[in-house]
Amino acid sequence: MIGILIVNLGTPDAPTAPAVRRYLRAFLSDTRVVELPRILWWPILNGPVLLTRPTRSARNYASIWLPEGSPLLVYSQRQCNALQARWARRFPDEVRVELAMRYGNPSVARGMAALRDAGCHKILVVPLYAQYAAATTASIFDAVAHTLRGWREIPEIRMIRDWHAHPAYIRALAENIRAWWQEHGPAERLLISFHGLPQACITRGDPYRAQCEKTTALLVQALGLSDDQWTQSFQSRFGAAQWLKPYTDKMLMELGRSGVRRVDVVCPGFTADCVETLQEIAMEGKETFLQAGGKVLRYIPALNDHPRWIDAFSEILEPHWRYWEDPEHFAVSAQPG
Repeated sequence: MIGILIVNLGTPDAPTAPAVRRYLRAFLSDTRVVELPRILWWPILNGPVLLTRPTRSARNYASIWLPEGSPLLVYSQRQCNALQARWARRFPDEVRVELAMRYGNPSVARGMAALRDAGCHKILVVPLYAQYAAATTASIFDAVAHTLRGWREIPEIRMIRDWHAHPAYIRALAENIRAWWQEHGPAERLLISFHGLPQACITRGDPYRAQCEKTTALLVQALGLSDDQWTQSFQSRFGAAQWLKPYTDKMLMELGRSGVRRVDVVCPGFTADCVETLQEIAMEGKETFLQAGGKVLRYIPALNDHPRWIDAFSEILEPHWRYWEDPEHFAVSAQPG
């Protein structure tokens, strides 16, 4: 049996300051995430960051929390359940799907152990990030490797690096946006917002910005948009360092002040809705745009567990595990066209 470990970033266990503090301590202690020397970062992290940020962040999480729990965890688990059900019908007893979070629960170690205990001697690791960055995808590799250090018998391991230009991913994004416009009507401008990254990461070699721009170019092409119908930006910056520009909040202010009345925002880098989409964009972003003179801001929901995404995600993943020992087939079928 082949194991599929699908890994998302993570989430607090509850929308409370203590739970958020535990989550942030794990997240911001990762040297892949904050690349400052520990002697400089430790006093900042354990001082102003963990003393003040959890209370504010807990309020943000509380504003978007679902009855079942954190949206990111709920939607990520639904994706895994849908893939498992799909493959169980088509390929009985051939594949086992487990969800893990890089920070928080369920942990990478727990997910890996569940696959091992199910008899999986081959494990495909799938970071839920379409665009590669060391702070995200490489950090998942670190967590998997750390877990395997304690194992006597090591399984065969493969890891998907990214799928930023895969035709199935672009198709699902475009269909999601078209369905929204068919139901609600189009806006004057589509703002395509990706999670931010410090500019220093790009200088050190991350391909993240180039991959975001490729995703945007393919999505704009699929939607048939002209240059004056869309804008790309980056959100969620933290600290005083320069991050990737243009910044989403600044762009929303600029659009509102320039007379654009209606903006739709889509966040292709998030396959599951979370605090960065439901609170930062749909709530804070809307307020920013309206205060700048805009009239309507609508957030287009992430792909989540919609059947169009399950179809696309399955198309992306299947060649990696179905043809594990058939490199000729994989070379032909698994590459984006």
